[in-house]
Amino acid sequence: MRSDIIKKGYQRTPHRSLLRATGLQDSDFDKPFIGVANSYIDIIPGHFFLNHYAQIIKEEIRKVGGVPFEFNTIGVDDGIAMGHSGMLYSLPSRELIADSIETVMNAHALDAMICIPNCDKIVPGMLMGALRVNVPTIFVSGGPMLAGKLEDGTILDLNSAFEAVGAFANGKIDEKRLYEIECKACPSGGSCSGMFTANSMNTLCEAMGVALEGNGTIPALTKEREELLRKAARRIVEIALDSTLSEKFKFRNILNAKAVHNAFVVDMAMGGSTNTILHMLAIAKEAEIDFGLQSINQIAQNVAHIAKIAPALSTIHMEDINKAGGVNAVMNEIAKRNVNLTQDTRISESQDFKNTISHTMPKDSILFLDALTITGETLGERIKNAKITDSNIIRHNQNAYSPVGGLKILYGNLALEGAVLKVAAMAESMKEFQGIAVCFNSQEEAIKGIAGGKVKAGNVVVIRYEGPKGGPGMQEMLSPTSLIMGMGLGESVALITDGRFSGATRGGCIGHISPEAAEGGLIALVEDGDKIAISVSKGSLELLVDSQTLKSRKNKWNPIKKEIKSKWLKRYALLVSNAANGAVLKTEIL
Repeated sequence: MRSDIIKKGYQRTPHRSLLRATGLQDSDFDKPFIGVANSYIDIIPGHFFLNHYAQIIKEEIRKVGGVPFEFNTIGVDDGIAMGHSGMLYSLPSRELIADSIETVMNAHALDAMICIPNCDKIVPGMLMGALRVNVPTIFVSGGPMLAGKLEDGTILDLNSAFEAVGAFANGKIDEKRLYEIECKACPSGGSCSGMFTANSMNTLCEAMGVALEGNGTIPALTKEREELLRKAARRIVEIALDSTLSEKFKFRNILNAKAVHNAFVVDMAMGGSTNTILHMLAIAKEAEIDFGLQSINQIAQNVAHIAKIAPALSTIHMEDINKAGGVNAVMNEIAKRNVNLTQDTRISESQDFKNTISHTMPKDSILFLDALTITGETLGERIKNAKITDSNIIRHNQNAYSPVGGLKILYGNLALEGAVLKVAAMAESMKEFQGIAVCFNSQEEAIKGIAGGKVKAGNVVVIRYEGPKGGPGMQEMLSPTSLIMGMGLGESVALITDGRFSGATRGGCIGHISPEAAEGGLIALVEDGDKIAISVSKGSLELLVDSQTLKSRKNKWNPIKKEIKSKWLKRYALLVSNAANGAVLKTEIL
């Protein structure tokens, strides 16, 4: 066992003495040591009960012959951090979480791990840390919250509360209605109830095989979720007790290039958050997989969008997906579709899939059905008997919401390295749009300008210097996008930014523009009154200004440098890459 380095031999007498102080006895030193990485924190609705979940897991680990050691990571609630300087810390927290996992697991040489994430940056941070440690690891999230409901039957979620602010500011609802929405939008513990970032990432853990069936959809605080915790605990000890299984199920053997590909496929089918693109690129880099943005559009062309989940112009939430067959039913359905793959991009599923190929596709299905899962079965074996039980919730390929995936990468002079759009949450009328730029150099400026009436129908709101480096920290833009929707401008105003969006964002919103303004991207040179063209069909984002004018602007350009007081954010700004590269931190200074 890996942990023998801290518990075997006479030289480890001091180590065992310290371990005995924690309650270990003689019989424990022959058992596998299991790390229980918990993201419990009181202030996050998806996490305040995870201390209870960890107790269930630890009890089950002890019962089946393992020794659990619980430790914690930090967490940031993006909804609470939204719209003020707290959001600067959200994306950087992903790196701290990954570092924490690596630090605790490697410093103490633990044999295996269960990760208990739920929200926002915590899931990808734990995935990145687990890749570094590379021991058998199972992810079991806290689960999604239930949707809220008003007395008149209106279905609510967190997005409803943000959009209510814009509606109230515009006189569309009164204070009583605003308060009722506030009290009922988030009715219980769990990750926010729609296909926001947390539930997107928890769903993708199923697609990648690192979590058990139901991880992304079984509601929080239910008996079914508690049984999932126990099942995960039993499985991780089963693996850790067997050296052959421990080698087979090392984390990088599960989360490999096939798993990353499958994650993007499911993301497209379910119209996940744009943040998943950012995080999956970072996860791919951590796993040393060459997977670029250009590969995502290729996948999207071969995946039908069969599950439209809030906030994508839908009242369907994760609890509904769970009842309709879950993620397995989604995967089983999309695997049936005949895909248009040219011979030179196919490989045999029995062929070794090298992590250096960014564009290789499976042979007969859009999914790699031979991908190994943590339960020991292949993905194909896991999903083969899954069925859609309600085709109004999860559609079949032949009547999909769209024949192509719910996310799209746009390119053009405004996004030479790419930008991300959640097409699934966009009205048809916005998919070919040309508008007049209204520019803001920060999210705070944009919120003030939009609320103050500066933005009108036919505008393209430009929010810049909010990228990973320029923010720093790449703030989410749910406050300005929700203001636009709440003011009734969702089908007449677009928004582009080098920042990013909450999973709750909907409308004509394009984020992750790379290069970002702080590194000299063209978005820095846009001026009020410029024309900007967005074309989903062409996959383009263009600033309609002649080259001579742009050259003149470039010669006069001085980047805006924000005052950064935080030492951590200063370090982050110095080391972080742009969104097209996953906003990962450099490990070498050239």
